[in-house]
Amino acid sequence: QGLNMASARVTALVCTKPATFRELSSQRVRKVAALCASAPPASCTFGSGHAKARIGAHVAPCRINFKGSARRSHHRVMGTVSAAGNSTMYDTELAKGHEAVRLASKLCQKVQRQLSGDEKQSKTDDSPVTVADYGAQAVVAWSLQRAFPDSKLMMVAEEDSTDLQGEENKGIRGRITELVNEIIQQEDPDACYSEQEILDLIDLGNSPGGAEGRHWVLDPIDGTRGFVGGRQYAVCLGMIQDGEVVVGVLGCPNMPSALMTDEDGTAAASKGIGSKGIGMCFVAQKGGGAYKGLLADSLPTEPLQMKDTSDCTQARWMESYESRHSSHGTTAAVAEELGVCLAPLRLDSQCKYGALARGDATMYMRFPPVGYREKIWDHAAGVVIVTEAGGKVTDATGEKLNFARGRWLDLEGGGIVAACPSLHAQLVAAVAKVSK
Repeated sequence: QGLNMASARVTALVCTKPATFRELSSQRVRKVAALCASAPPASCTFGSGHAKARIGAHVAPCRINFKGSARRSHHRVMGTVSAAGNSTMYDTELAKGHEAVRLASKLCQKVQRQLSGDEKQSKTDDSPVTVADYGAQAVVAWSLQRAFPDSKLMMVAEEDSTDLQGEENKGIRGRITELVNEIIQQEDPDACYSEQEILDLIDLGNSPGGAEGRHWVLDPIDGTRGFVGGRQYAVCLGMIQDGEVVVGVLGCPNMPSALMTDEDGTAAASKGIGSKGIGMCFVAQKGGGAYKGLLADSLPTEPLQMKDTSDCTQARWMESYESRHSSHGTTAAVAEELGVCLAPLRLDSQCKYGALARGDATMYMRFPPVGYREKIWDHAAGVVIVTEAGGKVTDATGEKLNFARGRWLDLEGGGIVAACPSLHAQLVAAVAKVSK
């Protein structure tokens, strides 16, 4: 197919140490891209060093011979060479994360269609948990282990198998085992896991997180109350590298492809399960942009770019569907201070981050009860998606969210706000006035 080098800018990033990059000379990159474009996908090797070139849909692995200081310093190519000029360090992780979320979402959709009373429990804090929460966590753990067999899976996830032990929970364990095997056998027909093996998969989510290393972050069903009530919910998977969120995937099975209405936040949402145009996926990686697509399709490719505006009068704001999760009184007071005229869009789960990124609303506010500790799995995936779409997410005082503290965010600002940059500054100022 060839490559029109006159119209395409091709870059490669060379890493001398973490987070330090420089560009290869354009002449050298042109040579790499041209050779990889003309080579068969299975081979294009020359010299030393590693990279791969993506020319449109054609991806070919290649080896690059670096001369001069680059070779003497043993620089290593960390990204990909692409016709769009984007360096995408986490392509593989994003693709595998998307696959894991897609599979888990299938399980959730199946359960929500026919959720019965004996398929859910209540936690000690009175929040519900269902066979889908446990099953989705097991499916994601299985999928990530299968994708990266040579590394130990470090995953910070919401659920564990403690409440599934004992003879009284035999029925729910059996149902989870049945659901998980049904889903994974779609990918591996020979797979068949025992109850104990499923429990072991669930318990792979016990990583403490922290500022060092790589940690996947999972909320198997964010918005379980919404899930039980037939409303919006999300399967949320992020990846943290050395304390920073670098990959995010949101599977939103009940979200329409069209902009959301008030009704889409209610129990009417589940009526569209399996219908054409229902079920959205949002993905992002640090420095690589954010994208949307239908959940049933392959990796999303439609770019997301939030429009920056400072006009509060036409702003639509979002908040949690239930006031037990976020103070509706506080958000209303902030909206009034800003002069917002439109009513709020109320949704369960991190669907709100996806909706914000694609333009269903222009602001999101969350003010949980005093004493509530925010968990990293409730925000990791959504934050990187909004950020890569051009938005800004902070605590209510404007401070950046810190995902390096382990399993908890432990906010100093008492809430979380998100918007396009110009509105975000006004939003933080309004919160400060209302809080006095």
